[in-house]
Amino acid sequence: MTDSNFNLANKVAIDYVKFRHELTEFMRTHCPESLRNKVCSNQKIGRADYAEWQKILHQKGWSAPNWPISEGGTGWDLRQRYLFEEVSAELDCPPLYHHGLGHIGPVIMHFGTPEQKARFLPRILDGTEWWCQGYSEPGAGSDLASLRTSAVLEGDEYVINGQKIWTSHAHEADMMYTLVRTSTEGRKQAGITLLLVPVNSPGIEIKPIRTIDQWHHVNEVFLTNVRVPAFNRISEEGGGWACAKFLLDRERLSPAMVPRLLRQLQQVEELIKSKIKSAGASPSLQSAISRLLHAKASAMGAKEMLLSAITEEMSGTLRSSKSSALKLHCTELSQQISSLAYDLVAPQYAQRLIPQIPASDGSDDLDLERQLLHTYLFYRSRTIAGGTSEVQKNVIARDIFGV
Repeated sequence: MTDSNFNLANKVAIDYVKFRHELTEFMRTHCPESLRNKVCSNQKIGRADYAEWQKILHQKGWSAPNWPISEGGTGWDLRQRYLFEEVSAELDCPPLYHHGLGHIGPVIMHFGTPEQKARFLPRILDGTEWWCQGYSEPGAGSDLASLRTSAVLEGDEYVINGQKIWTSHAHEADMMYTLVRTSTEGRKQAGITLLLVPVNSPGIEIKPIRTIDQWHHVNEVFLTNVRVPAFNRISEEGGGWACAKFLLDRERLSPAMVPRLLRQLQQVEELIKSKIKSAGASPSLQSAISRLLHAKASAMGAKEMLLSAITEEMSGTLRSSKSSALKLHCTELSQQISSLAYDLVAPQYAQRLIPQIPASDGSDDLDLERQLLHTYLFYRSRTIAGGTSEVQKNVIARDIFGV
C-alpha cells in the first residue's frame, strides 16, 4: 500500500465518530433482515447471500472499501475500513466476499493492463462475476512453488493441464485466478505464471470435497487441455510468483478478523447468561464463564494488536511478524470460541447430528445445536487455511531472529 491510498496522507481531517454513525445508520436500515438473521445464526453463507449484500453496497458506492477511488473503490483509510468491518460484524451483516475484492482485484489493479482492468474490475465491483483461487495442488500446499499444473502457449492461447485442490467456492465461481507452470528452467518460482481461467471452459471438471462439517466449501478442480486466451495472463510469463507475493502482502492485514471474533464472543456471552437465568450457575457454567473471560481478554488483546498494526501499516512501518502473529492468534482464538459455544449447547446432540448434519431450515428444535456443531467442525480448518500456524511461526522467527 502507498500513502496516496489514504485520506490521512492527503491531510484530510476525518471525523471517525461521524463516519461510524453513517455506517451504522446505513447498515441497520439497508441490510435485509433475512441476511442478518442468517449471519447471526451462523448459517452457511453462499454466493446468493454475498451477492445480495454486494449489490446494495455497490449502489451506495461502498462495494470496495479497500480499493482506491480511481478504480471504483471508496478510498477509505485503514481506520475507516476497520470501522466498516466492526459495524458490519456488530449488526450481523454478511462479510464481503474476499476472492475478488481482496485478492485478485488488487493484483489486476497493480499488474494488469488498462484493457484487463476494464474487463475484470467492474464485474468484481458489482458482483456479477465471482472468483475462486486455484493455487494449492496435491503435493503443493504450503510449498506452493512445487506446483506442477502446466500451461503451454500455443498461438494466442495457453493450454492448461493439471489439478487444483481445496479450491474454495469453485462450484459457485465464474472465474478462477490460478498459478500454473510455464517453465521448468531455473528456480521453481521463476517458472510460475498467473492466468485468469473461466470456470465454464471446456476441459474443467469440478468435484466437491466433503469436509467434516458437511458443508460444501472446497473442491478439486481438474484441467484437461483447457484453453485460455493469452489476454488472461496477468503480468509477464514467469511473473506469477511476484503476483502471488503481492496478493499475500495485501491479504496479511485483514481488518475483518477481530470484529467477527468479538461478535461471536458476544453471542456466547448471551448464551451463558440465558442458561444461568434458566438453570442457575452450575459448575459447568462456572467453568464456561472462566473460559469466556480468558477468551475476552485474548480478543481485546487481538483488537489492540490489530489497531496498532493498522497505525503501523498507514505509516509504512508494519513488520511481517506482527501480521503473522495476529493471524496465528486469531485463528487459535476462533477455535477456542467455537469450542466453548459447542460445549455449552451441542455435546448431547452430537451423536444424533453428526451422521446427517445438513443445515436446518429452522423448523426443528435442534437448529441452534446444528449450527454450532457446523461452526465448531468448520473452524478446525482455521489454523490451516490461509497459511498454517507452522508457516506463521516460521515467518515470525525469520523476521525477529533472522533465521
